[in-house]
Amino acid sequence: MKQPQSPQASQNPRDYVIATMGSHSALQILKGARDEGMRTLVICQKGMERPYQSYGVADAMLLVDDWKKGWNAALERELMERNAIVIPHGSFVAYLGHNRVARMKAMYYGTKEILEWESDRRKERKWLEQSRLLLPRVFKRPEDIDRRVIVKFHGAGGGFGYFVVKSKEQFEEVKRKKYPKEKDFVIQEYIVGVPLYIHYFHSPITGELEIMSFDKRYESNADSIGRIRAEDQLAANIHTSYTIVGNMPVVVRESLLPEMFEMGERVVKISQKLCGPKTASGKRKGLFGPFCLETIITRKLQIYVFEISARIVAGTNPYINGSPYTDLKYDVPMSTGRRIAREIKQAIGEGRLEEVLG
Repeated sequence: MKQPQSPQASQNPRDYVIATMGSHSALQILKGARDEGMRTLVICQKGMERPYQSYGVADAMLLVDDWKKGWNAALERELMERNAIVIPHGSFVAYLGHNRVARMKAMYYGTKEILEWESDRRKERKWLEQSRLLLPRVFKRPEDIDRRVIVKFHGAGGGFGYFVVKSKEQFEEVKRKKYPKEKDFVIQEYIVGVPLYIHYFHSPITGELEIMSFDKRYESNADSIGRIRAEDQLAANIHTSYTIVGNMPVVVRESLLPEMFEMGERVVKISQKLCGPKTASGKRKGLFGPFCLETIITRKLQIYVFEISARIVAGTNPYINGSPYTDLKYDVPMSTGRRIAREIKQAIGEGRLEEVLG
């Protein structure tokens, strides 16, 4: 049996494999690694492998019956034997959870501890508050609702199950009828404005924060309901749904960029005080690599932040061939997936791979 190399055993990127779970943004991650000349591997649930076969972005494929049982010690041994570096994304986090990620033995890109801060809405809010971001008000009890709010269940995938109400009575009616078993939720002020998702990349190798791109989510049926007359909506008793079905590229007005850079820098700085193993300089690793601030921009151009995603988001997928912003900075098409691979490749070449591993 081939023995896995130590992260410091080779400074040749071809001795490593970029691996990820076949879902979410895997096509982009794998193509980006290919574009950087690295070997690739995708782990697929049986029946879901067609896109990766069709687009030919993976050099190798491992199949599992299902994620919860299939991502086990045997699979991890296989990844270690292949010298694989695992790249997390939204589906990865949703299926495995931060506790299983924390126990992972295979090489993992990113700070594992950051996922606990991302997945716990109370800890997430503490992080964002300390980063001095403008946040929607959160109501502790349904009795406190005095304006329009959006109710979000913990762990709701892709906006599924979110609903909007404006009173305690409406909250109790919707919850009783549609979500009687749900107990873990947050009641958040509903901000009227444009939903905008800011895609960042922070490099511990160069120390630089980059804005890679922006997107707006297409949510069904929240984004299509406006095609129906108000009286017809009422007659049909349509309940608004915020389940995400796709992502649309956006270019923002240039005057907003300085504030957005500062927001991202404060988030990274606070994360280095909150979590991750300590580096040689005494700082914690904190947040690095791709992340996303999920915002609402009001008519007065106030930028409210309602969530953070501490890894690559699916909103970067429209930019597999790069964005207008990466086109300004790079002389090749630079997706977020390719930026991850380039960071890993540089870290390997400089003997600093451990700096980008959790």
